[in-house]
Amino acid sequence: MFEIGRKQVLTAVKKVEFGVYFAEEGQKEERVLLPAKEVPADLKLGDTLELFLYKDSSDRLIATRRTPKICVGEIALLKVVGVSKIGAFLDWGLEKDLFLPFKEQTTKLNPSDEVLVRAYTDKSERLCASMRIYKYLATGSDYQKDDWVNARVYEISEKFGAFCAVDDKYSALIPAKEITKDIRVLDTFEARVTSVLDDGRLNLALRDKAYATIDKDADYVKYLINSYDGVLPFNDKASPETIKRECNMSKNQFKRAVGHLLKNGEIEIGEKVIYARERRQ
Repeated sequence: MFEIGRKQVLTAVKKVEFGVYFAEEGQKEERVLLPAKEVPADLKLGDTLELFLYKDSSDRLIATRRTPKICVGEIALLKVVGVSKIGAFLDWGLEKDLFLPFKEQTTKLNPSDEVLVRAYTDKSERLCASMRIYKYLATGSDYQKDDWVNARVYEISEKFGAFCAVDDKYSALIPAKEITKDIRVLDTFEARVTSVLDDGRLNLALRDKAYATIDKDADYVKYLINSYDGVLPFNDKASPETIKRECNMSKNQFKRAVGHLLKNGEIEIGEKVIYARERRQ
């Protein structure tokens, strides 16, 4: 049985003007064409070749000696070469571009974007791509807590956070509470491993450990207070949404920064506001 989307060794069974038909060993009824331009000059009937099978622009099964950038079941980073109302088209190294249906996209795409996708066959046995790769990423990395990694965002959930692929291979998540700046699908950046879960998936953070950033956060909070003429119109009891919108940091970061300023005698905390110490004097 032919395996669409994968390479397999097939036997030459019939030569025609426009190419050579190949079949599985001992099976001549089910055949696939290797176009003449790809047939080796010295090929004889009975010879075997490793071929990749897919469907051409006319939806006919076709063989090629070329190895695409992705096979069924694999994940690869591919470039967008075209966009239409029904989906995007990716360069995967073959004449016919790989189709990425709109429903399998996790963000709007533009030509030249690089997207991390998996290859699959649809109900019509056509090869397609999907950006929904959570279940297919590896979980057995050697990374440990506090390691710095290269992460690529492939999907974002308001509830859970930013789903990332580390090294374009390993499954990782930046929890929603750790997202302290605007993040978009396709973004790449360095992140710190905060934990390795029992199943091997990684949790990440965009910022360094609290003790390494608390001075910077405190300086920023002090700057904000001064920008409000010495009276910040909310305190550390404000909602996480307000703090993130106004300060671009998590509520925990904000509370640590406020505590640092309070300890140093630089601020005072009112019922609903924060005062610069100078403003209260």
